[in-house]
Amino acid sequence: MSRSAHPAGPRHADVLPEGHYTAPPTDLNALDPKVWANTVTRNEDGVVSVGGIEVTRLAEEFGTPAYFLDEADFRARCRAWAAAFGRDADVFYAGKAFLSRAIVRWLKEEGLNLDVCSGGELATALAAGMPAERIAFHGNNKSVEEIERAVEAGVGRIVLDSFQEIVRVAHIAQRAGKRQRVQIRVTVGVEAHTHEFIATAHEDQKFGIALAGGQAAEAVRRALKLDGLELIGIHSHIGSQIFDMAGFEVSARRVVQLLAEVRDEHGVELPEIDLGGGLGIAYTSEDDPREPHEIAKSLTEIVTRECEAAGLRPPRISVEPGRAIVGPTAFTLYEVGTVKPLEGLRTYVSVDGGMSDNIRTALYDAEYSVALVSRTSEAAPMLSRVVGKHCESGDIVVKDAFLPADLAPGDLIAVPATGAYCRSMASNYNHALRPPVVAVADGEARVIVRRETEEDLLRLDVG
Repeated sequence: MSRSAHPAGPRHADVLPEGHYTAPPTDLNALDPKVWANTVTRNEDGVVSVGGIEVTRLAEEFGTPAYFLDEADFRARCRAWAAAFGRDADVFYAGKAFLSRAIVRWLKEEGLNLDVCSGGELATALAAGMPAERIAFHGNNKSVEEIERAVEAGVGRIVLDSFQEIVRVAHIAQRAGKRQRVQIRVTVGVEAHTHEFIATAHEDQKFGIALAGGQAAEAVRRALKLDGLELIGIHSHIGSQIFDMAGFEVSARRVVQLLAEVRDEHGVELPEIDLGGGLGIAYTSEDDPREPHEIAKSLTEIVTRECEAAGLRPPRISVEPGRAIVGPTAFTLYEVGTVKPLEGLRTYVSVDGGMSDNIRTALYDAEYSVALVSRTSEAAPMLSRVVGKHCESGDIVVKDAFLPADLAPGDLIAVPATGAYCRSMASNYNHALRPPVVAVADGEARVIVRRETEEDLLRLDVG
């Protein structure tokens, strides 16, 4: 790898009003286990490995950019969530975070259920052998065709998101001679401490039926009257990348209040409550996520306490971790292309990917970590901005981070915690080819989602 010298940018972040760092880290070669997959290590030569394979070898075999997923870590997280909630609760992996046939098989083998929110996700789940009764189908605007397929397949639950959908699902189920198990998604008026675009339980957004004004209670009335539906519970989701449990406490209290109202009006105690997902992970060393057993204990205690106060039998709890399972298990590997110092500001490090493989920085102002992984360096830290190769000034992968001042073209750098929403939201902007997803475990690596080719792009272009 070339290590040619170049003028370094500033070494301290206090020159940047919007910077998140006050001083560079003491060791640029250290890998914080909080943000990296479990089997990631750096050897004595400074090369980072995952699943027992060095990134230099992975880059040679699979190219860059590429997502590398620690299969053992993914499976361990599945088992941790299943064990934390036990047999008296259900864990549904949120497929929107990242879904492939391999992921579905791992989920099935590790005992988790699956939450899908489109016909494509449902098709992937069924093709990979997930039992339909272990699938939940979400979405705020499910098409007639999607609902028909879900009902025909026998999915375990459909989450109803509007008054129109209540009638639509009931009609389709009745026509198919079935009684479809459903939940009603309610918006509980909780403003989660997260980005505006991923806070989903306040009233002014597209998801769910509001508790305010009695709308959710009316949705329950209508669902209970329809022969094609079996109403099994209430669903709530308050946002994404949440660390504070206070929002879940308020949400659970309001959902339990609705359950009590349903009992008092209809003489029915609904048996299930789904508290959604949205639990945060560590993208940087400053993030402090909770462990699954802590989350399970807290949520169970909240629901039990509120049910006791309302005189209800505690319902069966469901949760929907997606990011919390797959997010920490993968990193994106890039090759450095150009290094451009801007005197008095920072150094721009351009890589061979960008917003086409990670849109979250541009979309949500998300923060990530980054490290030089093909070698160690004793050079001074330089404040850097990792950017992609797309024709957008907002094409930023990591907004502010410290990298070694001797970073040069040809070096490999990696961005951890990219298992969730990066490949699933990837695009072909500028006709970029979407990277592969490579599963690594026990010294072996295999492609589970292949890299796109130019032939793939041209095959769709039929003009």
